[in-house]
Amino acid sequence: MATGADVRDILELGGADNDGPISKKDLINSDKKKSKKAAETLTFKRPEGMHREVYALLYSDKKDAPPLLPSDTTQGYRTVKAKLGCKKVRPWKWMPFTNPARKDGAIFHHWRRMAEEGKDYPFARFNKAVQVPVYSEQEYQMHLHDDGWTKGETDHLFDLCKRFDLRFVVIHDRYDYQQYRKRSIEDLKERYYNICGKLTKVRAASGTEPKIYIFDAGHERRRKEQLEKLFNRTPEQVAEEEYLIQELRKIENRKKEREKKAQDLQKLIKAADTTTELRRAEKRVSKKKLPQKRDTEKPAVPETAGIKFPDFKSAGVTLRSQRMKLPSSVGQKKIKAIEQILAEQGV
Repeated sequence: MATGADVRDILELGGADNDGPISKKDLINSDKKKSKKAAETLTFKRPEGMHREVYALLYSDKKDAPPLLPSDTTQGYRTVKAKLGCKKVRPWKWMPFTNPARKDGAIFHHWRRMAEEGKDYPFARFNKAVQVPVYSEQEYQMHLHDDGWTKGETDHLFDLCKRFDLRFVVIHDRYDYQQYRKRSIEDLKERYYNICGKLTKVRAASGTEPKIYIFDAGHERRRKEQLEKLFNRTPEQVAEEEYLIQELRKIENRKKEREKKAQDLQKLIKAADTTTELRRAEKRVSKKKLPQKRDTEKPAVPETAGIKFPDFKSAGVTLRSQRMKLPSSVGQKKIKAIEQILAEQGV
């Protein structure tokens, strides 16, 4: 259903105060001002005697129920449908542009905002070119001469490296094999990086050690051969390799268990050795202290029939008949048995 703003826009009549191009702020948080006005008009006073925390749980600015979960809707699009109003959209234009990465001056066209007319192509900053070194005739004759490579073939190689940004797979595909001999990718890489290393050494300042990139062509050839052999394996060879790997893991686990048992035995042997040494040391100390104890110790009194009579520690003269009194710990049955035996023996 059309609104008054749509009718004014169709008839090209003067709009309201909000007439003009829509900005990003109008699309995001468009009802921020309305919420502020509603907060100013809807004001409720807290009842007397009610704590602020309890009142916050009961009421809000719009008198809504308190949320069950914390939520934050202050940022981003609050509604699924953007509130465009009657403002005009930002104008776009079909305009030409050139890409600085291209050297042929090709002109392309695309849609772009009117405010960005005349600006540079935004994706031009991603154009990264490789710096391929350039050598002179004198440098080649003095430092870069090689019997396996001619000057023309070396120039052809460096021209392809500059054109294809050191993508050696593409360089190998575009190489002129009709005019020059057939080369592998490793040969091309080795020749290029050897020349770069020699040029950095020659052009480096005296007293400095430049960083040189070294390409090992032999290692690269062996790596590719092994990769090819690995790719050409049969299913039987793959199953045999998996079986051997499992057996190797079992052997390593058994080895670890044996080492663990050996460590436990060593700990037990060390503990036994320490206990025997401690016992021997205690025996030696006790033997040394025995003669001193014999002089000071009193003769031991033999215990009688398992009954321990109390010792008299008080000073002065005591009667032996006091020792004949049985201690209180002896039961009545045992006392009667002792008296019966004494009566039978006539003591």
